[in-house]
Amino acid sequence: MTAIRPTPPATDLDWWRSAVVYQVYVRSFADSNADGVGDLQGIRERLPYLRDLGVDALWLTPFYTSPMVDGGYDVADYRDVDPMFGTLADFDNMITDAHALGLRIIVDLVPNHTSDAHPWFQAALAAGPGSPERARYLFAEGRGEDGDQPPNDWESIFGGPAWTRVPDGQWYLHLFDPAQPDLNWRHPEVRAEFEDILRFWLDRGVDGFRIDVAHGMIKAEGLPDVGFSTMTTGQRQVELLGKGRLPYFDQDEVHDIYRSWRPILDSYPGGRMAVAEAWAETPQRLARYIGPDELHQAFSFDFLDATWSADSFRKVIDTALAESTIVGAPTTWVLSNHDKKRHVSRYGDGEVGLRRARAATLLMLALPGCAYVYQGEELGLPEVLDLPDELRQDPSFLRTGQSRDGCRVPIPWSGQLAPYGFGPEGSELSWLPAPATWAALSVAAQTGVPGSTLELYRTALRIRHEHPALASVDGGITWRETDPGVLAFSRPADDVELTCVVNLSGAPTRISGYGEPIVASAPLTDASDGYLLPIDAAVWFERHLVG
Repeated sequence: MTAIRPTPPATDLDWWRSAVVYQVYVRSFADSNADGVGDLQGIRERLPYLRDLGVDALWLTPFYTSPMVDGGYDVADYRDVDPMFGTLADFDNMITDAHALGLRIIVDLVPNHTSDAHPWFQAALAAGPGSPERARYLFAEGRGEDGDQPPNDWESIFGGPAWTRVPDGQWYLHLFDPAQPDLNWRHPEVRAEFEDILRFWLDRGVDGFRIDVAHGMIKAEGLPDVGFSTMTTGQRQVELLGKGRLPYFDQDEVHDIYRSWRPILDSYPGGRMAVAEAWAETPQRLARYIGPDELHQAFSFDFLDATWSADSFRKVIDTALAESTIVGAPTTWVLSNHDKKRHVSRYGDGEVGLRRARAATLLMLALPGCAYVYQGEELGLPEVLDLPDELRQDPSFLRTGQSRDGCRVPIPWSGQLAPYGFGPEGSELSWLPAPATWAALSVAAQTGVPGSTLELYRTALRIRHEHPALASVDGGITWRETDPGVLAFSRPADDVELTCVVNLSGAPTRISGYGEPIVASAPLTDASDGYLLPIDAAVWFERHLVG
């Protein structure tokens, strides 16, 4: 057993309540060996950049042994590093350096399914129907006279049937790609295996886990039909849940799993945590994943999906804060991730999209709770929409025509030509090509440039850490009276108050009475009785209170 490694110097066990977590898509962050693929050593070399950016923790996408059918979310060995990304020694060195810099490490855990290359699944195929090996997965007989029809009408999240037939006639379930067979989480060996996997990485010093498809591990008894078409065009899971609970999502029994995991996390020092990627039909059901006996956080995807309007953002914020109060856990805000079009492009692309993205960032970072930042959003990166079809690697593209590759293009570090310093000096390889327009968006091009998106993030993150009104993990917000289409809320702390104002109205708005601006996403104009805030812009004001 590997000795438990020391945790970061911070002693706050509740660090995750107000942390800013930076998501690293390992394959696209930094390449240390010039093979065109990001790796753990590349992350290690760039840790000082993340410290200086001002984040508290890194969430790493899967780096485990994998055939890479779904970008590493098809795991063949949960206790080793894929050679594409390095070795276990590379991981140990990276986490040691991260902790020395005060950065914590969260790793992705993929418990709903394995790779079809996993030894368990290979053993299941070899053993045949009715075997103990097959009982670890969800094998079933087909319908129809010859069993040549799938066992039920479930469809894959990636499009097409959720069942694949094997040569002996049985079918196995895969909610995602056929290369990702679903595990049977009612099997005691499955539960014991993942408890041991948790301990393996906790012993190596990880500070937390992001639980992939946290709502999907338990399927309804009997595997009943859904009764309607689900994923014919790759719609988001939340749209389906709006029609009612699905027999393969958000089953009550899934909470037994997390109640068995929480004591394991609590038995390690340093505030180890877990955050759920979970979808539920109501905020109330989502809140059930969080609490002192289950997980610490669940992503608030409603904030990511909010439309560019004051009403939409306010409704989402009010609902999330109300639910977090009920369960006594922090909200988790996120604007982009590896599965979603980058928010610069969602908000309109070009100059409009960037202005709105910068404003949304100040809105998110001013809210109480934990914020998740996806790599490259601090550079204002847009979605890459014109990737050649032959270079796309997202398995959903082959089945639905929809691709997540556009948000996974390696980020630009320096230079005038692609791949913009992604690899060592002189390296020209990159597993996905970056566009020519990204030269102006690189880390080097934006560093020290007043008004750049990178410097906006650095300033906002520094203030978030230092300002007493934002550093508090408790308390809510106070909404302010505003013009239509404008959001404003305040957060007080002792003798100082911070107010965030966001203009979503479509016209400049005059602001007064909130004190002095300390950071803004776009330049303000002085007015006789305050300031003029441009459209699609946000500002933080500081006002000292008189006792």
